[in-house]
Amino acid sequence: MKKLLTALLVAGCAFSATSQAQTVDPKLEWATKVVALQQPDLDALVGQLVGTAAQDIVAGWAPRFDTSVPKARQAKATEEFNAELAKFAADANKIISAKVAQANSESLIPAYMERFSLDELKQLAAFFESPVVKKYKTATPELVDVFVKKLVASTQPDIQARARQFDTAASKIVGSAPAAPAAPAAKPQPQKK
Repeated sequence: MKKLLTALLVAGCAFSATSQAQTVDPKLEWATKVVALQQPDLDALVGQLVGTAAQDIVAGWAPRFDTSVPKARQAKATEEFNAELAKFAADANKIISAKVAQANSESLIPAYMERFSLDELKQLAAFFESPVVKKYKTATPELVDVFVKKLVASTQPDIQARARQFDTAASKIVGSAPAAPAAPAAKPQPQKK
């Protein structure tokens, strides 16, 4: 009988230790949920990082492209360059996306746990899950587009005039005639979310 009680006590202690080890820190659970609720924003950030990397490549290659590729071959070379750039962007997206979960668990989730109480994390989760926030996130690209179009339209004449002043000053510094009039500001691209 004593052996049976000892075995039950040992088994009970082992079960208790196992169940305690498996208990998840509530802050960790809620911080993880808050980060998961922001995944669409993190995905958009990945897209922005890929876009920046692609822009850096284009900025580095554009001058060489213009000076090294004969005019007769520029259309074909541009097509090939853009195809290779698209491959780069797809690969960069995969590379960066593959590291999102690791960055979340190693930095973002601990940062939330450090900066917010359990109650605050619950409030953040409720905030991100609320219908009005979901509607806001859905409407944001259109709202940004409306804002950017208005801002570009209202500042374009002044920016073009200032660009002409810059061209005049730069030509005095460089010692050549001003370049052709500044091109109109680029059409704004809707921000992807």
